[in-house]
Amino acid sequence: MAIIGSTAAEMVDRASEAVRDNHFLEFRLDYLEKPLIALPKLKQFLAENSVVTAVATCRRAANGGKFKGAIAAELEVLQKASSSGFHLVDLELQTAESIKASELDKLRARGAALIVSYHDFQTTKDLDGIFERIRPYEPEFIKIVSTAKSLADNVVMMHFLERTGDMANMVGLCMGDQGLISRVLAIRAGSVFTFAAATQGEETAPGQIAARTLVDTYRIGQIDAATRVYGVAGNPIKHSLSPLMMNTAFHRETVNAVYLALQTSKLTDLLTLVRELPLSGLSVTMPLKQEVLKHLENMDPISAQVGACNTIFRAHDGKLYGFNTDVGAIIRPLEKRLSLAGAKILVLGAGGAARAAVFGLVNKGAEVVVLNRTPQTAQKLAREAKAKTIRREQLAKTSFDVIVNATPVGMHGVKPLHILEAKEINARLVFDLVYNPVDTPLLRMARQKGVAVVTGIEMFVQQGARQFEIWTGKRAPEEEMLRVVVHALRQRAEAAAAHPPRH
Repeated sequence: MAIIGSTAAEMVDRASEAVRDNHFLEFRLDYLEKPLIALPKLKQFLAENSVVTAVATCRRAANGGKFKGAIAAELEVLQKASSSGFHLVDLELQTAESIKASELDKLRARGAALIVSYHDFQTTKDLDGIFERIRPYEPEFIKIVSTAKSLADNVVMMHFLERTGDMANMVGLCMGDQGLISRVLAIRAGSVFTFAAATQGEETAPGQIAARTLVDTYRIGQIDAATRVYGVAGNPIKHSLSPLMMNTAFHRETVNAVYLALQTSKLTDLLTLVRELPLSGLSVTMPLKQEVLKHLENMDPISAQVGACNTIFRAHDGKLYGFNTDVGAIIRPLEKRLSLAGAKILVLGAGGAARAAVFGLVNKGAEVVVLNRTPQTAQKLAREAKAKTIRREQLAKTSFDVIVNATPVGMHGVKPLHILEAKEINARLVFDLVYNPVDTPLLRMARQKGVAVVTGIEMFVQQGARQFEIWTGKRAPEEEMLRVVVHALRQRAEAAAAHPPRH
């Protein structure tokens, strides 16, 4: 766990909090204005907390850190840290290569174990070459951290760890949003340890996640060679609550599996991961739901009809089978509230989720009307599903039983915020498939007009529950899945209210 702070007191406070859950702490001394002055206080903390194994890092700005001093000053900080009770010191390869052997001996003579590290903030390449540059220094630990520009880069890193794990004590992972896989699975591949932030908002590297998330959500301590790997693939994926929901379900039903967020827009990249990792199953979101069909061995009839699949199961022989759990997850919440036969329903959008809504509703005998930003796409979908289209200017004077938003408009981080104006919401019920935030601009407008609403949480939990059942053959713990999602969304809403965005 990485500990940061601008003063020694701040660092000690954070370390005191962190040590309740984690005894392996990296102190980022380069975050301190005057690291040498802070060391006596850190020495006292380490003396009082003998359970802690402490790493001293003073990374120079030239190598991605915050320390602005010269190499000699960096060495002085690390030497004094070693004398202050730190058990390991982290020295960048670039520094090791620019100092004399005698200076390195002097650093090692202080008693701390040596980590020689290399960080590539741009890409993942030539890991073996970097390894060979570090090996002559014979450090106790070799740490190589790259940046994942694709999901497949994680595979490169993990294969590298598997190759070199017998030759040295290796620490390796990928930074960036696409590097999550390696942060969770690197230990299984042979990394001696991994890195996490003390709390959310205190990340010391791109893509780093909070220690509590790594332990509570991903259950990193329980991952072994038999752990099956699943994930949600698409873009954007950063704010998805699928990992929280699915990992909770796996834990509740004692399934040895982990579920990861896989950010990508490239199907070839995703298929490489499926094959090489390998993945046991996938939730597929925008923009891959339709493109993935041609790579499936077979699919359920509704996926074939809709032309979009959101669930993939990988059989023992490596072949992929597709299912669509979106359709049922859209239909069920509506059927609880009204009879769909003959109901007049407006569907906004024409992508994968919209196709699921339109085909599913038409199958139930509803009269479906499609509105999309690109009219040609709406017309194509309407033709295929035996639905109709409508022009935007007709909305204000047309009434519906239900309006379904199947676009990402209103989703956290997606612009524009509004898909309809208040005068265009003429319906008995509005169902927004967006679940984050719970209270979307569309639902707020509907409530203000006295229109009943269905939140996207219902659909989100329903489709996830069916995916869980397809993958595991067990009944999904729906109540628990719903509980953790609602709790997480409430926490996010409270955090957003406390820290509104500045304009």
